[in-house]
Amino acid sequence: MPGKVVVCGVGLIGGSFALALKRAGFASQVVGIGRSRATLEEALRLGIIDRVGACDGATLGDADLVLLATPVGQMPALMQAMAPHLGPQVVLTDGGSTKGDVVAAVYRHLPGHRARFVPAHPIAGAENSGAAAARADLYAERKVVLTPLPENDADAVERVRAAWAACGASVHEMAPSRHDQVFAAVSHLPHLLSFALVHDLAQRENREEFFRFAASGFRDFTRIAASHPEMWRDICIANKSALLGELEQYQRQLEELRQALLAGDAPALEAVFAEARTVRRAWAEGKLD
Repeated sequence: MPGKVVVCGVGLIGGSFALALKRAGFASQVVGIGRSRATLEEALRLGIIDRVGACDGATLGDADLVLLATPVGQMPALMQAMAPHLGPQVVLTDGGSTKGDVVAAVYRHLPGHRARFVPAHPIAGAENSGAAAARADLYAERKVVLTPLPENDADAVERVRAAWAACGASVHEMAPSRHDQVFAAVSHLPHLLSFALVHDLAQRENREEFFRFAASGFRDFTRIAASHPEMWRDICIANKSALLGELEQYQRQLEELRQALLAGDAPALEAVFAEARTVRRAWAEGKLD
């Protein structure tokens, strides 16, 4: 059972991890590290962390568990800065939405700790960000995917699994490359499309009229366009290859719908809509899980 937990990035993901572990009695002390002193002070005031730390030996040398919960683009530099200060007993994990780039950064910047770094991706989030958005039940009954490295110690994997389970999550395992392919389709592409639609309307001269009459369908489809721009910038760049493949596949689907519209082919449109509705309902009812 980890005692001292260090969270690098105390926003929604890291802050919720800290709150959940504290509620479960899984952490005797939580120390926060981050770029913004104001955010760290807010996390301290909200009881998310017990004290503010730094990327140094005093903070990291006796840590039992370290979570990297920054945007994935920041992780390589963070790993490089942490490397000289990590103790031999520490177990590390992350909360990044891409895994191939995180794994590559571990091999490059933490070669001495690759046996103890177990990459992870909590499938939970919200459009809001920052310490104030953190909550102890964010991971309750949500999935967390571990993508262990071949070099990982078995006890390190189990400690990371236990930490996420203590947060209330259902823990699964997947290869890093497969993870990035799957989430390019079901997470990264939807965010890209949502951002694109809102941006397109925002550039129009009469955008106020469009937004004035937008209702529940628009709200539901574009909710995720309120997500953290820096985080999603990094995710898209990190998973560029898989995301481009999914974008091309989606463009082919759109072209099929475009051709059906041009031809006035109502049965073709209805067939696509009917299949989509059936699958969407089955997924919502847990029949595809």
